[in-house]
Amino acid sequence: METRKEHELKIHENGKTSKSPKLCGTNYPVSISFIVVNEFCERFSYYGMKAVLTLYFINYLHWDPNLSTAVYHAFSSLCYFTPVLGALIADSWLGKFKTIVYLSVVYVLGHIVKSVGAIPSVGDSTIHIVLSMVGLILIAFGTGGIKPCVAAFGGDQFDEEHTNERRKFFSIFYMSINGGSVLSTLITPILRGDVQCFGGDCYALAFGVPAILMVVALVVFISGSGMYKKSPPEGNILLDVCKCMGLAIKNRWKSSKYDPKKKHWLDWAEDKYPRRLIHEIKMVLRVLVLYIPLPMFWALFDQQGSRWTLQATRMNMAFGSTFVLKPDQMQMLNALLILVFVPIFDMVVYPLIGLCRINLTPLKKMAVGMIFAALAFGSATLVEVNVTKTVVEPAPQGQCLLQVYNLAVSDVKLNIPGSNLFSQPIKSYEDPPAYQHIQLGGHNKTINMAVTQNEILYQCVQTFTEQKAYTLVLHSNGSGIVCKLATDNIHKSEKMEAYLRFINTRSEAVNITVGAVDFYVPADYGISPHNNVERKEYTNDKCTTGSQDFLITLGLLDFGASYTVILKGDPGEIILQKMEDVKANNVHIAWQIPQYVLITAGEVMFSITGLEFSYSQAPANMKSVLQAGWLLTVAFGNVIVLIVAEGAGLDQWMEFLLFAGLLVAVCIIFSIMAYFYTYVDPDELDKLFPDKAVNDDDEDNLKKNQKYHMDQTDNSMYLNPIEKSTKM
Repeated sequence: METRKEHELKIHENGKTSKSPKLCGTNYPVSISFIVVNEFCERFSYYGMKAVLTLYFINYLHWDPNLSTAVYHAFSSLCYFTPVLGALIADSWLGKFKTIVYLSVVYVLGHIVKSVGAIPSVGDSTIHIVLSMVGLILIAFGTGGIKPCVAAFGGDQFDEEHTNERRKFFSIFYMSINGGSVLSTLITPILRGDVQCFGGDCYALAFGVPAILMVVALVVFISGSGMYKKSPPEGNILLDVCKCMGLAIKNRWKSSKYDPKKKHWLDWAEDKYPRRLIHEIKMVLRVLVLYIPLPMFWALFDQQGSRWTLQATRMNMAFGSTFVLKPDQMQMLNALLILVFVPIFDMVVYPLIGLCRINLTPLKKMAVGMIFAALAFGSATLVEVNVTKTVVEPAPQGQCLLQVYNLAVSDVKLNIPGSNLFSQPIKSYEDPPAYQHIQLGGHNKTINMAVTQNEILYQCVQTFTEQKAYTLVLHSNGSGIVCKLATDNIHKSEKMEAYLRFINTRSEAVNITVGAVDFYVPADYGISPHNNVERKEYTNDKCTTGSQDFLITLGLLDFGASYTVILKGDPGEIILQKMEDVKANNVHIAWQIPQYVLITAGEVMFSITGLEFSYSQAPANMKSVLQAGWLLTVAFGNVIVLIVAEGAGLDQWMEFLLFAGLLVAVCIIFSIMAYFYTYVDPDELDKLFPDKAVNDDDEDNLKKNQKYHMDQTDNSMYLNPIEKSTKM
């Protein structure tokens, strides 16, 4: 079987191609510029779309956080299952160039379908869901299918002797990946939140811009077609490995006790496959066994775009009085930190550890990376515990929540039969400290409550429904105390806004405009519905009552809070009193920085080191098999999150703690496995299996060895460990 170098030489001699033009007299082919720009645009497209995906599920499709998390990770998982399919198509059928082009078209179609599904006027909610899911499936096949091809195709463009230039190309390639990631996670949340279309957040634009970038990526890639070196399909080693293993299992199953014994179950394939290939598969399997615990790391790592983003929606995103971060922009911190941490670890951390005479082997680095990820989720747990202090938990079945506003002129007492709640007098216009749980004993219940003011007893009869929250408004009229029941909104806005309503104690109805939101408040203790308003400081908002106009100041309406503003005062004036029903998000987003620092440090030590270790322990022609195995660990890690999100039913802080504990347990198992692992040198294969036959009986085996003894510059070698991290 001819090597790739011989194949290229043959093509050149036949006049079918010419040497690739170089950049400015260097050894860099002009064609790589098209590939780098293509990768930048494609990564911008993918990460830009994915950055806003979780909030899209919650705010646009109106899914609950658990379903949104499950679908997000199902999509992520599919994106890492499909690269195996893309590699098979490229190596066995179409070749890398055609695979990239055809699957990029699928990719573009997925983005277009996804963007159309985000337009409210296109069909109903069912159509939106169908279009969104079809779009995501197409995107998963597109991005996953080209994932194993683009970097390898870039490596194909270099001449064999230009190894240094090829290595530097991969550094540039990696920078383009992270550059696209950083910019997209910064820009698309701005397009989503700061641009309003169709009466709300502009998800159609946030998905449309990545679609345009993917079109640009495809056009740029095709534009360089005449300059590329295009190697034909050479067969996929993964298929050969699977066939060899299948034959070994088949022969072992059919063997009888009279057949000669084999040292290893793979040796049962020796009748068809060369001994060198079988030995190489044995080496790969030893590494793949170490991959078994690895999905748990990715189960934690990939929650940056789901659970951590949802955590950010319940935090204070303001930096000073002018700059407000979007919750889905926080993900860019990982891409920024990885660019900083890689050189720091390589040039500072690891050399210092070496000076301390600590033998930090690759497997030890990976174990430490797992510990860092577990610590990151420990930090996330602490943040979550403090975040939930501002959350009003919904009442369980058979109960409801109740708070009381006393808008009478003096203190009152409230007595609920069978309960000692509200035992202390309720002061006039007092902001209630917290909601109280009322036992209903069923789906709903009518309760006859006693209200006492100035030793005079009044009856208040109201019907309550389970799992709802209420405000009981007590006020005076000409004959005594009157009660009125209002249903409350206790859920925090996923859009980082505040909820606002008004109670009008005046005798005239009031119209109020707060920002761009209009409120109509009926007279005589009328209550307006809750409306969500943008988080900001409100001054000089218009208020109209009768023939008079007023300018009112509401002050800061903060992230996630729910306010009730009571309007009072004599004719000719309006006095405001602001109540805070649900506390504002008071944990600052900066408290998420430690968990991002820890998870990124874990990524550097785990992901990059893991690939370096894997590649050092496998023969050159088996690199693609290990790449497939590595990507599958990411896929299965996302499956773990999907299962836990839908099945565990835990509070969020408990779920974070569960993941941290599971990773620590997995780290211990991995450390034990690593302790018994013996490092090997794949180059020793050339000594074990020389190209010349040792004896005449090995002639057939020699032919099989020559068939599978691929050139050491196998395509998969082009993917160096850094750019094959999860940023791809």
